[in-house]
Amino acid sequence: MIKFIKRSIAITFALSCLTTYSNSLGINTAKIDIEIKIQTIKTGADNFEKYLPLLKNKKVGIVTNQTGILSDKTHVVDFLVEKKINIQTIFAPEHGFRGTADAGEHVVDGKDAKTGLPIISLYGDNKKPKKDQLATLDVMVFDLQDVGARFYTYISSLHYVMEACAENGIPLIILDRPNPNGAIIDGPLLEKDFSSFVGMHPIPLLHGMTIGEYGQMINGQKWLKNAAQCKLTVIPCLNYKHTMSYSLPIKPSPNLPNDQAINLYASLCLFEGTNVSVGRGTEKQFQIYGSPFLTKQYFDYTFTPKPNFGAKDPMHNGKECFGEDLSSNKKLTQLELKWIIKAYQNTTDKTKFFNPFFTKLAGTKNLQQQIENGVPENKIRESWQKDLASFKKMRAKYLIY
Repeated sequence: MIKFIKRSIAITFALSCLTTYSNSLGINTAKIDIEIKIQTIKTGADNFEKYLPLLKNKKVGIVTNQTGILSDKTHVVDFLVEKKINIQTIFAPEHGFRGTADAGEHVVDGKDAKTGLPIISLYGDNKKPKKDQLATLDVMVFDLQDVGARFYTYISSLHYVMEACAENGIPLIILDRPNPNGAIIDGPLLEKDFSSFVGMHPIPLLHGMTIGEYGQMINGQKWLKNAAQCKLTVIPCLNYKHTMSYSLPIKPSPNLPNDQAINLYASLCLFEGTNVSVGRGTEKQFQIYGSPFLTKQYFDYTFTPKPNFGAKDPMHNGKECFGEDLSSNKKLTQLELKWIIKAYQNTTDKTKFFNPFFTKLAGTKNLQQQIENGVPENKIRESWQKDLASFKKMRAKYLIY
């Protein structure tokens, strides 16, 4: 943005000088007016003129959490209540409505202290809204900030919400939000046999779509149960393109504290299927990695995880971990494998490095086998290319931006 302003000012100054010089020579030139318009990205939530008429006089359910805010930081639930929209129920994904629960922690139903509205958890045993939980609703709204990675479970919650809406004849409105990793499409595609809540569909680890575009893909590819399709409306972002940088105004979950963590997330999350910590229990979650089992001589950074806001019982709690600090690493434009390859090659016991969760995260057995067999990183990447090309072709049908 700053570069754009400086460039625009420079062009304006140059043209002004040119016009002055031409006039001094008696050359008739047309007056050149330059208007610099800096348009701010607006989320679907801020595009309220498009969705408020769809909610008027309707009984509304909403799937959201702390990320469902407008540009002035007003929460979308508070905004809708202020606009006299009849919200019946709030549905909360992993981490809860206020986003304070640890990853994988059971989230209980409850009531929002501010509005008094009932909250139903969509995590744990109730990932899919039940028929009786939807009985009073005329329409459902979905507003969550995704980060563009297949195993970030908000898109899995979207799948189940779409499925429930399709089965119960309830229209779904997605308030779209930019993908902070929006230009990156990379990684192995998920194989059907390894489908789980951390990966439900045959897409790469980094899918390069907004959550609204992804919803259109779920519908269009008929990935819902019994090939059902829900009545879907996407309220688009304004002034947005996938190639634009987008800094999230609020943490999307407790252990993604900043832009750096969000950018590194897809690459470092693979460590969650190993005995290596990704910094849970520190102030640099998903910006560092390390383990007591990594050979000290190859790693110059140490940290000791302790219970904190985002991790009540972090991996290697109280133990010194040897690893790397990536908090100043330049922004990634691909899925990075060099760190997990280095860690595997320098662990004290390779037989204990991976655990079964790694295959769910990777979506395939191939990646673990390739790392274990010492396949070079460039060859691993080559093995993805055919599937990535097919995905990009399929993805094009659902793009909005």
